[in-house]
Amino acid sequence: MGLPATPALTVDCVIYDPQGRVLLIRRKNQPFKGAYALPGGFVDIGETVEAGCRREVREETGLDVGDLRLVGVYSDPSRDPRGHTASAAFLALLPEVKTPTAGDDAAAAEWVDDWRETPLAFDHAQILEQAEKLRGALGEG
Repeated sequence: MGLPATPALTVDCVIYDPQGRVLLIRRKNQPFKGAYALPGGFVDIGETVEAGCRREVREETGLDVGDLRLVGVYSDPSRDPRGHTASAAFLALLPEVKTPTAGDDAAAAEWVDDWRETPLAFDHAQILEQAEKLRGALGEG
């Protein structure tokens, strides 16, 4: 019996530095080429969502993240114009300021003070809003 057609599995990561800034990338490719987005991407076969999240962050920003906290699962069929995806979104808190280096699908990677003033790709504003609540509940913001 073959596997049924299902949404593609992705990950997104909300990363805060100790100053409360969020790490965003500028997308190198369509969809949303040039737009700000959270680091993330597709989970590889044989990979956990946590491992996929750490790999995507490393590939797109050059940074390593430690503990990951689940923000939520985002599965609106229209969240990605390429097709139906389901994303496990995580929160990572860096203990020190680190300088990101853009790579892979990222044209740029930078710390952003006020992401609310920045148009974001996909449903990343919604993910960030939920991550802010989680960060506050953890006593970090």
